[in-house]
Amino acid sequence: MPTLILVRHGRSTANTAGVLAGRTPGVLLDERGAEQAAALPARLSAVDPVLAVSSPLERCRQTLQPLLDARPGLTLHTEDRVSECDYGHWSGRKLAELADEPLMSVVQQHPSAAAFPGGESMRAMQARAVDAVRDWNERVEAEHGEDATYVMCSHGDIIKSLVADALGMHLDLFQRVHVDPCSVTAIRYTRLRPFLLRLGDTGDLASLAPREHSVGADAAASPADSGSADATVGGGAGAP
Repeated sequence: MPTLILVRHGRSTANTAGVLAGRTPGVLLDERGAEQAAALPARLSAVDPVLAVSSPLERCRQTLQPLLDARPGLTLHTEDRVSECDYGHWSGRKLAELADEPLMSVVQQHPSAAAFPGGESMRAMQARAVDAVRDWNERVEAEHGEDATYVMCSHGDIIKSLVADALGMHLDLFQRVHVDPCSVTAIRYTRLRPFLLRLGDTGDLASLAPREHSVGADAAASPADSGSADATVGGGAGAP
């Protein structure tokens, strides 16, 4: 099955302002975020993604634009199911202010029980994102083969919840995962289980290039067996 390269959007104006943006319109990349996005094509130069998928929010589309400019043949698809969590009435509020809300401790310690007022639950957020990835995996494999790689640009909590699913972690542990703006998290899916190849990586990604198959190679070999480097831990979601 395909390898998914998850990119968190570059640093945004909401990140620097300490605001929980959610789906608030008009949240764009700041100057640093634009620089991060501009560096993405070079970082992915060794990788040949067959398509790109984006959250509909503008900061994600901005993040992918330099990659699309550098690869004119790369098609962009918008996927609503990997949009930011719907934080409801919390959207647009300062994180420092939200820290005093009783629900915040639930979000941090027991997120599977957390539902945002006027928004969605974190369980629903994870379920829709996982369903989206499963659907895109099937589509990419059917159209481009099982060794294909594709890029998906989304948000911190979405990526963390997908990592939790890939690792077989309960959603209540997903706050232990940390991804920086414009970091890359890579997951190789197989018939039996996913392999986390990168987590919150902000460096070189050359080892994510498609593998060369040898005669008689074990198709179910682990990433370590096929020469992949260890995951680099880093990153951090600005949202709870």
